[in-house]
Amino acid sequence: MKAVHFGAGNIGRGFVGLLLHEGGYEVVFSDVAAPLVDALAAADSYTVHEVGAGGQDRTVTGFRALNSAESPEAVAAEVADADVVTTAVGPTILKLIAPHILAGLRERAEDAAPLQVMACENAIGATDTLREHIAELAGDEWGALSSNAVFANTAVDRIVPGQPSEGGIDVTVEPFYEWAIEQGAFGGRLPSIPGAHFVDELGPYIERKLFTVNTGHATAAYLGQRAGLDAIAEALADEKVGAGVAAALEETSALLRAKHGFTDEEMTEYRTTILDRFRNPALPDTVDRVGRQPLRKLSRSERLIGPAAEAAEQGLAVDGLLSAVDAALEFTGDEQAQQLHQLLDRMRAAEVSPEAVTAEVTGLDPVHPLFDRVRDIVASRL
Repeated sequence: MKAVHFGAGNIGRGFVGLLLHEGGYEVVFSDVAAPLVDALAAADSYTVHEVGAGGQDRTVTGFRALNSAESPEAVAAEVADADVVTTAVGPTILKLIAPHILAGLRERAEDAAPLQVMACENAIGATDTLREHIAELAGDEWGALSSNAVFANTAVDRIVPGQPSEGGIDVTVEPFYEWAIEQGAFGGRLPSIPGAHFVDELGPYIERKLFTVNTGHATAAYLGQRAGLDAIAEALADEKVGAGVAAALEETSALLRAKHGFTDEEMTEYRTTILDRFRNPALPDTVDRVGRQPLRKLSRSERLIGPAAEAAEQGLAVDGLLSAVDAALEFTGDEQAQQLHQLLDRMRAAEVSPEAVTAEVTGLDPVHPLFDRVRDIVASRL
């Protein structure tokens, strides 16, 4: 069995690639980072170090690596006779992966089983998005090619912190992981992924993960940086920051209970597990790394505005989530943070209004029940 995995970064090697290897697949990593591809191509193995209670070292062997920028034909050939294709590239990069998958589908043998495609991204319906990109590129050809592949949405969860510079291609991760996969697309022919659980309806699991893990992580980062703290574990240990994260997650839990029918006991247990993971002192995760890309994380369907908007529509509390939004506006440390501060500077110079900034950053419509409250937070920067 063979799996082609796009994105050989820390999540690709330390989570998706590891489980594919343990499921019996030969893993072909595809990436555009030449030094990383060269290092993988020159290695016979790498080690995934699980740090924290119950963690162990796991060795990955039997893999290859290709540079999709330099050898697109070779990547297409690998996709053509693969059993599985997975991605861990970030939602915005899926459109750049689509041409390689389409090229592979064009070369796939007529009698081959459908390629099983799963986008393992922190986004709702990421695999659907990838399929749409492929179909758009294929145009009229898609009708004939579509039977060559099946597409299943997934929800993935494993904390993979920033890695030590001397680590090479080894990866440090937490012991906990979760990989939920919608099973309907496979027609009973499930991929071999140990530890994954296959579900009929993925939406509740994706949103529970995004609105708890991702929302909580981002809240810890933004409140933590505001408090002058460096590490996520340190931020959770701070009484004020810890209370702020807990408040935001109680609000998302209320939304998840109302929307998907999770019980109070289920959400309390899930929140406790997530917060314990964040407190893992063995994970060298920083508020600067977790908080990066604030413009994306403040956008309409993302981890702060997304659940806050839905909660506001249902008349639920959003104070904790809005405190995280407030702190996110102060975040510093990457290019998107600079862009955000430049936009706020333009507002202070009366070049743009608080309403315009709110709409541009969050994507909220001015008539939305959350809009005025976010606008007031933005306007407070005046």
